[in-house]
Amino acid sequence: TRYFVDHRKVRVVGGQGGGGGHSFYSEPRKIFGGPDGGNGGDGGHVILKADQQMKSLSSVLPFYQGFHGEKGGSKNCYGANGAYVYVKVPVGTLVKEDGKVVADLTQHGEEYVAAYGGAGGKGNRFFLSNENRAPTLFTPGEPGQERVLHLELKTTAHAGLVGFPNAGKSSLLRAISSAKPAVAAYPFTTLNPHVGIVHYQDYEQVAVADIPGLIKGAHQNRGLGMAFLRHIERCRFLLYVVDLSVSQPWIQLQDLKHELEQYKKGLSERPCVVIGNKIDLAQSRINLPLLKEQIDDRVIAMSALTGDNLEELLLHLRELYDTYVKTEQSRGQSPVKW
Repeated sequence: TRYFVDHRKVRVVGGQGGGGGHSFYSEPRKIFGGPDGGNGGDGGHVILKADQQMKSLSSVLPFYQGFHGEKGGSKNCYGANGAYVYVKVPVGTLVKEDGKVVADLTQHGEEYVAAYGGAGGKGNRFFLSNENRAPTLFTPGEPGQERVLHLELKTTAHAGLVGFPNAGKSSLLRAISSAKPAVAAYPFTTLNPHVGIVHYQDYEQVAVADIPGLIKGAHQNRGLGMAFLRHIERCRFLLYVVDLSVSQPWIQLQDLKHELEQYKKGLSERPCVVIGNKIDLAQSRINLPLLKEQIDDRVIAMSALTGDNLEELLLHLRELYDTYVKTEQSRGQSPVKW
């Protein structure tokens, strides 16, 4: 089983440069042919490359090393450069060194050189001069750069389902996409983010992330805490899932927005819609008008179990997505596509 991994510590070492060659040209009747040792090849880099097909850091190994450069040869032959090592990481991977962000791979195909290979050594031909017609000096290849990097994945989805445990986020994701997060008839919470793709007739795809259930004090790293909140950061708009069957459901919404705001200022002000789930229950129908009175945001009452009002949610989700695309294009940036 491959588990979802959103943290990895990786040691990367560039390839060693090849040593310079040390030889003198020699053939019959040409006694003083001169030096002909070629330079060594450069060591290969280690490169992180963002790939849309990767969804987790589980396949990233703890250590990578670039290939070494070849030694310089006689007859002025240069050694071959070492091959690059490409490490595929998911789109949305942050690269940190000593706590500082050194790269943020947000686009498919984006690359970051994690460790440079060492330069190749110089052969004795390089040191030929008028003063020294027969140099014996040659240099070894330089070692590759060595670094310890921390990779951190922030799920890149268009919409994030935000809600307390057992509000029905996983059931909702199953209803609107082909994702299959675990759902059961007893209380428990999802431990890993799941991304479901909502397909529209014009072949547009909207990615919706079901992010682990939030609890009070999550911004202080309680419960799944930061593991949850980190994945919310990249979502362009939010779907607050509120359980309508509990008393005073608007308090849930206030608590959710408070947690997001404490984690990162302005996070709770992103475009959003409030989904009042479990409308199939009698208590929910009583609470619905009370919820609409208390809040200004748009409320869509629906049931992930029976599919009531699912169409309205999908239409509104597309409106939010189209607004996001237009906003990004007006800024001259390319919107994230799935």
